[in-house]
Amino acid sequence: MEEGAEREKALRANGIGLRMSEESGATRLGELERALGYTFIQRKSLVRALTHRSLVHELMAKEKAADEPVDIPGDNERLEFLGDAVLGLAVAEALFHQHREWHEGELTRVRARLVSRQHMAEVAESVGLGLHLRLSKGEDRSGLRRKGTVLSNSMEAVIGAIYLDGGLEAVKAFVRRQVMGEEAEQLAEELRSGAALGNFKSALQERLQADRSGAPVYRVKSESGPDHRKRFVVEVRLKGEESGPGKALGRGSGSTKKNAEQDAARRALALLDRAQAKAGASQQDVEKAETGE
Repeated sequence: MEEGAEREKALRANGIGLRMSEESGATRLGELERALGYTFIQRKSLVRALTHRSLVHELMAKEKAADEPVDIPGDNERLEFLGDAVLGLAVAEALFHQHREWHEGELTRVRARLVSRQHMAEVAESVGLGLHLRLSKGEDRSGLRRKGTVLSNSMEAVIGAIYLDGGLEAVKAFVRRQVMGEEAEQLAEELRSGAALGNFKSALQERLQADRSGAPVYRVKSESGPDHRKRFVVEVRLKGEESGPGKALGRGSGSTKKNAEQDAARRALALLDRAQAKAGASQQDVEKAETGE
């Protein structure tokens, strides 16, 4: 009798544990959906998009060792393939309509930046995707969920899942919010200014080197907001002497440190251009006064 009672108690506890685990998983998926700005009709697509092949291999090894069936999910690589194609289409269409003044070359350059592995990894970080990835224990301990390539690939898989669950319009809405946003605006500004795409920081460094002014240094002044919606404020200064910090050149903000640094460099370049134009105008006034014009 006691053994039967203990067994029933254990089964009941296990059932409660499974329900708690399922509820916890559903809560975490809900957090990710809020960060993505999209609620899945069929969450199984999202779960698959989050499943790395290392977990599948680990479960297959367990099944072989136990010699009994194990529930093995599919990995996210097929969804990554689909998401990559849909992402390129959504970004291309958005740029086509938003920038009618751009030629093919300009559209191609900006699209390449927006769908790049680097930018997609930043998008993944902005929604906290790494926290939700399903990895093997070994790969999890190795820090794989923080690796840029894994983040960018998984972000494309999630986009593929959004497409299957909600169609192209759902993907377009996500792309406008998370992929385009301030990054697209910044790239457009770089095109207008003539700077190399993604390189306001390089342009500022070259400018300061040419003027023999010194090297720029970037410092995070503040950060705010939840993990999936951070806001950074960065200040760029001339590298100071040991006695103290150098001259402040500009401040910028962005959803990532990289974007905030680029914005700070862009603003610093604009201030330097205005100062140079003002100095040139003053010199012209002096020359006019000397010649009596």
